[in-house]
Amino acid sequence: MLSGVAACSLIYTELCVSEDLWPHRPVQSDGLGRRGEAENKDGRADSMEPPPSSQGGSKPRQKKKNHHRAPKDQNIQHQHQNGPSRTKPAKQQEPGDDDESSPAGRCGNRNRRRNRSGSESPHVGPLCARDGTASQSEDSAGPVNRQTGQRSETPRRKNCTAAAKRQNREPCVIRDGSAESETPPTARLTPAKQQPRKQNSAKCTKAAGVQSRPTDSDSCSPHDGEEQEKKKKKRRKKRKSKAGTEEKMEGSAVCGAEKPQTPLKTNRTPQREGATAASPGNKNRRNRGGRRRVFEDYMTLRDVSAGLKRGELIQGSLRINPKNYHEAFIPSPDGLADIFLDGVVARNRALNGDVVVVKLLPPEQWKVVNGEECEPTPAGKGPAGQEQAGNPCGPDVIVEGQEDGELIRKLESVSLQSKAPATPKNGKHSGVCSTPGSTAEKTVQRTGKVVYIVEEKHSRAASGFIKFLPDKHFAMFSPADHRVPRVNVPLTDCPPDFPSRPGDYANTLFICRITHWPYDNTFAEGRLAKSLGQAGEIEPETEGILTEYDVDFSDFSEEALACLPQNLPWTIPAKELAKRRDLRKECIFTIDPATARDLDDALSCKQLPDGNFEVGVHIADVSYFLEDGTALDFVASRRATSVYLVQKVIPMLPRLLCEELCSLNPQTDRLTFSVIWKLSPEGKILSEWFGRSVIRSCVKLSYDHAQSMIEDPDKQFSTEELPACSPEHPLQRIHQAVLHLHGIAKHLRAQRFEGGALRLDQMKLAFSLDADSGMPQGCYVYQYRDSNKLVEEFMLLANMAVAHQIYGKFPKVALLRRHPRPQSRMVEVLQELCDQMGLNINLESAGALHRSLNETVGNDQYSLARKEVLTHLCSRPMQMALYFCTGVLQDENLFSHYALNVPLYTHFTSPIRRYADVIVHRLLAASIKCGPRLRLSDEEVQKQASHCNDKKMASKRVQEMSTELFFSVFVRECGPLDSEAMVMGMLDKCFDVLVLHYGVQKRIYCNAIEGLQTFHFRKVGKRPEMTLIWAPGDMEQDAFTQEISLFSLVNVQLRSDGAQLKYSAVLRRPERPEP
Repeated sequence: MLSGVAACSLIYTELCVSEDLWPHRPVQSDGLGRRGEAENKDGRADSMEPPPSSQGGSKPRQKKKNHHRAPKDQNIQHQHQNGPSRTKPAKQQEPGDDDESSPAGRCGNRNRRRNRSGSESPHVGPLCARDGTASQSEDSAGPVNRQTGQRSETPRRKNCTAAAKRQNREPCVIRDGSAESETPPTARLTPAKQQPRKQNSAKCTKAAGVQSRPTDSDSCSPHDGEEQEKKKKKRRKKRKSKAGTEEKMEGSAVCGAEKPQTPLKTNRTPQREGATAASPGNKNRRNRGGRRRVFEDYMTLRDVSAGLKRGELIQGSLRINPKNYHEAFIPSPDGLADIFLDGVVARNRALNGDVVVVKLLPPEQWKVVNGEECEPTPAGKGPAGQEQAGNPCGPDVIVEGQEDGELIRKLESVSLQSKAPATPKNGKHSGVCSTPGSTAEKTVQRTGKVVYIVEEKHSRAASGFIKFLPDKHFAMFSPADHRVPRVNVPLTDCPPDFPSRPGDYANTLFICRITHWPYDNTFAEGRLAKSLGQAGEIEPETEGILTEYDVDFSDFSEEALACLPQNLPWTIPAKELAKRRDLRKECIFTIDPATARDLDDALSCKQLPDGNFEVGVHIADVSYFLEDGTALDFVASRRATSVYLVQKVIPMLPRLLCEELCSLNPQTDRLTFSVIWKLSPEGKILSEWFGRSVIRSCVKLSYDHAQSMIEDPDKQFSTEELPACSPEHPLQRIHQAVLHLHGIAKHLRAQRFEGGALRLDQMKLAFSLDADSGMPQGCYVYQYRDSNKLVEEFMLLANMAVAHQIYGKFPKVALLRRHPRPQSRMVEVLQELCDQMGLNINLESAGALHRSLNETVGNDQYSLARKEVLTHLCSRPMQMALYFCTGVLQDENLFSHYALNVPLYTHFTSPIRRYADVIVHRLLAASIKCGPRLRLSDEEVQKQASHCNDKKMASKRVQEMSTELFFSVFVRECGPLDSEAMVMGMLDKCFDVLVLHYGVQKRIYCNAIEGLQTFHFRKVGKRPEMTLIWAPGDMEQDAFTQEISLFSLVNVQLRSDGAQLKYSAVLRRPERPEP
């Protein structure tokens, strides 16, 4: 546990981390932090001061339904933020700065513009202030006092406001070009009827026949100046008192607590170009107009630190439901139900993935839910099986060999949360509790609001479409990802002919970057960065995905490339050869996917005279070429990992390095780092050696080649059946080496699972692409076979051996990988569900879960499908594996890896595509005194570990989205596709299915099923069941029913939707059962 001082210090450290790692900081032109890939073996311009406007009137005007509204009323209402800006000021003005009506709400969701009482927002444009201060429009307000920031009072505005108040109505804004005035809503003046302003008139102004109240400077009363001054002061005092009362009431409705303060001069998040922190002066200036606030100010760093220490605040990564952007969650540090954030306002301008601090709302505002809806959910999933930001198409599964389902959490966040108590001293904040007077199924879920953004993990970039807004100097950008707000962008960023021909760009994808999010608008402000091309095409869509997740796919700079050998072809210097163990005559080979070009691991195996085996794992020595502190090292550390797409790879290192100099290509001398064991035939380790070496691979085998050798051990392979092989090592010797490795790997694997290891596999979709067009020609579920398991076992063995070595030598700076135990509350809920469904699933330990999974699925043609559904269920409680520095965690028990059931683990075997492995190589070299000591402190190692975690999470998501993209294209080009499916999750109005032929997961909504008459959902305990009642067909008399529950088999058809790259699963009408 961390002390209170440590908790505060750790927040400060994380802020420093976020500043140093922010991808947009101008440290080096190409040194940007980028996204990475999941391994498959082992594992503002101006800081804008928005013009204020008042609420005006005593009651908000109810919105009238009018489908024939004038174009200017259909435009989007623009609101501005009163929080700390986070970028440096520039001279360029952002959209909406000079137009109070800028972006809006008219085209947006109606709920976004509702006020706290449930009525529509009264804003049509800026209104005059409660205290008589005019709005900051050039035509409708007086000049600005540069010292106070206030405009001079305008009699015309005050007359209109007074008249409206006497009629108990709200003043309205009438625009004529750039001018605006206010009239009662029942009688708006046309520009022709508007009277010229008279600053010192002695007459009262009338609006639509309603007598206006005399203003402060233009009175109809015959009283003298002294009396007039007293009345003015009295009215001002009354308005000020009323405005303060309303503001307090509104703040209470929004916050349910005291009004938070804006952070002053704090590095809360990485600084972006074009924003500045708010100061008391500009804060007051923004609020002076009484402009309606949508979002709260953020708390100060001091208050956040104190709140985390006292357990009043909770820190975590924000997850927004991709299927319902109003729902967001952060994990609870006590392992109970996730904390629910209801709506955009509660998120307070935080985006998906951001590290935020949340304050719980009072218990009376907690969410009332039924049954499983309030169950705790892991990162990547929402309540009742709804997927979240991490993986909208499936569960997050911890698979250390492939790690396809892994998400990353900041270690600092975990540390802070471990210090904070789960509940305050009064004990009110339980995770899930019964609602008074409700049934046993009625529960509540804790609800909160964001009060601070520790780190903006989201890139603030999105792909989407632009929409033209008549009579506006900006356009509206609609992101394809609904979790990102709509953005107002200046017309100057749009194509030159966009205003005159907006329809030409209806299907054009653009990249937009958010530069500012005003405090009083659900719309953000930003700039268009690039036009990608036509939506629905693979390359523009792919570039959009890469940009959204901040993947650096640019060419390496000349400065970075200069760090590589320039004299090609390169040969190993004789001086370097003398330092290494020469293994070039050994039978060493690689086993990789057939299309792989970055071969970073090789295996060797020879039988010793005593019957034991000498087995070696040989890894490309990237650290020899990638020296610490060079320009290339900086770029690699920012990219952190390679990103594997369906059609290509975005490499972490230049292709010269990862495909030539470091790739263990056959019959070529290469520098390696080796771990060599003496093993018994049963896999018992008798001795171990670490060191730098030089090898010459004799052949490049694919997984298919190795699988053929395993399946046919007596076959004599010809040279035509295998790739070119070194003449020094006959094919039969290589075949025997593969068989020996396979035999030892089976023992190692059996020992691991007997010792309590767990493996949760997910179906993985693979494609065959057309050589010329790159379009998908076919797809299939990738098979994980014995050849994959062979390689995995020895990679795991090497990673575990290196973890013990570097931790033993450097206990304070070792970079390891940990996997926490699943959340206890979620395990209890899942165990109860399995028991009620009659599933013999044991969740007491990782090993017990693995054994019970294999025993439960059966051994028929649907056993793999049932195992996939069970994996989906059992992955819910799983937490996330992550890199960490051993000097940061004090408790060694927290180092363990739950899924592998080992005390220490790291990543060593893929330095070509993972920067974490490069650091481990440097640590290993220093530990055996064949390399310089690592010059990083524990804080610096932890900083890089956290960055690798972030990039790995983004890489995984990009890989998933690339697969989704290609499958959507495949359905569009080759569909509709029929397949069997298995029900894997159920809600009250929909259910999820696993499409067996393609391994994809889709949701089917009951109200969209063709031919369905009605349906009934129910729960038997926690077991969900549904009855579908089908309407009678053409030749049928009566309706018939279909019962479905978890594991039910149904027939579905995948069809391409009208929207670009969208497809849906349609439930096929079943055969009528025999009477």
